[in-house]
Amino acid sequence: MIEKGQALPDGQLMIMGSDGPRPISSHELCGSGTSVMFAVPGAFTPTCSAEHLPGFIERADEFKARGVDRLVCLAVNDVFVMDAWGRQSGVGSSILMAADGNGDFSRALGLDMDATAFGMGQRSQRFALIVRDGVVEELFVEAPGEFRVSSADYLLDRI
Repeated sequence: MIEKGQALPDGQLMIMGSDGPRPISSHELCGSGTSVMFAVPGAFTPTCSAEHLPGFIERADEFKARGVDRLVCLAVNDVFVMDAWGRQSGVGSSILMAADGNGDFSRALGLDMDATAFGMGQRSQRFALIVRDGVVEELFVEAPGEFRVSSADYLLDRI
């Protein structure tokens, strides 16, 4: 598992651009400035849709005021699902919805999980990273079934 002080691994993610899906590297997303990346097990899932993403939407301006350059929501879903979830949730331009379609980036972080028992295949654990200039400054990984240390409220107290 990635640790504080380590460089974010290079990985390719997908985001929806004005002309459709486009690849973006993790270094392009989080290589300069301050980024908060939070990962959810799946778009449109109950906790992710009711609490996790909405918390960051509601408090996006507070993150910006504390020097965060970008908020990135990551899930092992395809780019079309991430885009639809972002539009339905009203993220606008406040949060980049990044698709880790095959889970390669989550695996590179060591933060993947096997959710086949729930019919969801390989997914990302629920976690949050504070990344400054491509280096992990803080890492918060949720215990299975919990939602606390990766929440917007928890992270705002640590920025």
